[in-house]
Amino acid sequence: MANIYFDRYQSFRNNGQIPSIPIIPLEPKSSDKSIVFKKGLKSSRFDNLSLKYYGNPYHGFLIMLANLQYGDKEFDIPDGSIIRIPFPFDKTLEQYQSNISDYIDLNGI
Repeated sequence: MANIYFDRYQSFRNNGQIPSIPIIPLEPKSSDKSIVFKKGLKSSRFDNLSLKYYGNPYHGFLIMLANLQYGDKEFDIPDGSIIRIPFPFDKTLEQYQSNISDYIDLNGI
């Protein structure tokens, strides 16, 4: 569990300004979890899934990045969809940070 807050904007700040943050997908890992999404059910909200699987409600964006087949709006996910929870948190955060570094290097940011 991760009782920390990760500032996903830190790598993109430029003179105090934050541009649009790119969508950086998270590839599946064999350790990932999955759940059946229940539209309208509080426990299916990504902040609550983050709390359950990561120990805090701040990393629902990681779950969204693992499920880009549903777009970037949690509320548009069809009822009964299988949602992948990138797990464990520390490996997922490392994966995300590596993907950010690759994106920055590729785009010369």
